[in-house]
Amino acid sequence: MNITTDDGRRTTTVPEAQRNGADDPALVVIVGPTAAGKTALSIELAAVLGGEIVSADSRQIYRGMDIGTAKATSEQRARVPHHLLDVVGPDDVLTLAEYQRLAYAAIDDILTRGRLPILVGGTGQYIHAVVEGWSIPAVAPRLELRAELEEKAQVEGAAALHGWLAQLDPVAASRIDYRNVRRVIRALEVCLVTGQPISELQRKNPPAYRIKQFGVIRPRSELYARIDARVDQMLEAGLVEEVRRLLAAGYGWELPAMSGLGYHQVGQYLQGEVMLTEAVALIKKQTRRFVHQQQTWFRADDPTIYWLEPGGEPLAEIVSLLATWQTSADRS
Repeated sequence: MNITTDDGRRTTTVPEAQRNGADDPALVVIVGPTAAGKTALSIELAAVLGGEIVSADSRQIYRGMDIGTAKATSEQRARVPHHLLDVVGPDDVLTLAEYQRLAYAAIDDILTRGRLPILVGGTGQYIHAVVEGWSIPAVAPRLELRAELEEKAQVEGAAALHGWLAQLDPVAASRIDYRNVRRVIRALEVCLVTGQPISELQRKNPPAYRIKQFGVIRPRSELYARIDARVDQMLEAGLVEEVRRLLAAGYGWELPAMSGLGYHQVGQYLQGEVMLTEAVALIKKQTRRFVHQQQTWFRADDPTIYWLEPGGEPLAEIVSLLATWQTSADRS
């Protein structure tokens, strides 16, 4: 059963909460592209509803990488508890299976204390692994194999590596952008090690939560302006100094964490490859491109996501819809 609301300007069909049963505990999910405003909205929502935030951001897991990943500030964390920030060092690897396990543990811990878990982030893999209950192949990273695949990508090109994946696992290849070399390599790694396509191993077993997903979006011009402003704020807050501190601590450019948005481009500046103004322009350009990749995960036509009206009152909208959903569940 779907619920229909009429706000005077449009009629919107609100997707029913994903759930296994009416008595299952609620999990609220907030998704959307970088710089759309997820952090601020989720903090306000948590403050109103007595919630705690579980981060679903693959870069905010790293300790010492605060400015470039736009983590919640210490003041924001003091106001609302956050989970799965600063999980590992920049030279450590957190697999998707490990993230999923930690996320479920955090959600269940929040629920046992009578609080509302709010899963928030723009990393589509993280969100889907938790919400859909992916059965993730238990294949430990094979560093030598990954190095060989990375070399193949550098020599033959990312498209060639993706083409190989398309031969071995066309379903996985159709879901992965060829430019996302790390994901292509992981899919190939699982296939080569197990002899089975990763798409067949990633079966789904949805968790026992009533899940309500909300999407935050803005007009492209506004989103791009927010990206530019965020990058400028990062530079003012000390992004260059943050990268210098990481280097001084022994974290090298070869680490995946140091190849992330902001860190790679500042690294180019520190190594004398570009001027600082060029590095800043590159960060903005690559962030815009990254937003397009995020949109492949969070589709506008996904029936499980309720997209909040741009320019509206998102906090009030979510609170109202959650109240309606709870009433519907109570009547079930």
